[in-house]
Amino acid sequence: MDAPLRLISTNPLDQLAKTIEALLVVASAPLAAPDLADAASDDVERVEAALGLVGERYREGRSGIVLEHVAGGWAFRASRDAAEACSRLFEKPAQRNLSQASLETLAIVAYLGPCSRPDIARIRGVAADSAVANLLERGLIAEAGRSEDAGAIRYRTTPLFERIFGLESLSALPRLDDIGESTEEIRDRLHAVAEKRTA
Repeated sequence: MDAPLRLISTNPLDQLAKTIEALLVVASAPLAAPDLADAASDDVERVEAALGLVGERYREGRSGIVLEHVAGGWAFRASRDAAEACSRLFEKPAQRNLSQASLETLAIVAYLGPCSRPDIARIRGVAADSAVANLLERGLIAEAGRSEDAGAIRYRTTPLFERIFGLESLSALPRLDDIGESTEEIRDRLHAVAEKRTA
């Protein structure tokens, strides 16, 4: 007589990894381990272990999507091999090439923000209105209050900036001392990095 069919039990950590995977798929922004733990009703330590399993499953060269720690949380992104096809499907303004003026403005806000348009113009030597408007439209910078002295609107980078540039946080930016000595050299290096990330 045949034994009744039974579902094969699975490792609880594997089950948690599947839940984490689903949460990351439906999330619109990177999720930190404590947020994942709350949503999964589990411990942060177990969630971090499960993230290790998900990361192994979705790593560069093995999958079309990759798990990465970015903008203070965990998120999926397209693998390098699939990125070009994805960019053709979704023509996101934030991912189209940035102009030299926008790159310089973005670098100033990233390194010195929150800062105002007059601050940016003083550093760049030209008006920053168009570049700031462009970066606001793309969601790479956002308003961050007003300066105390003149009441000018100040700007900061957004989590989208960190995500697109693959940064866990702004503290992961290269130190200015490490990227060049002259203003021109710093501009060239920032431009090269940004082109790779936004192409």
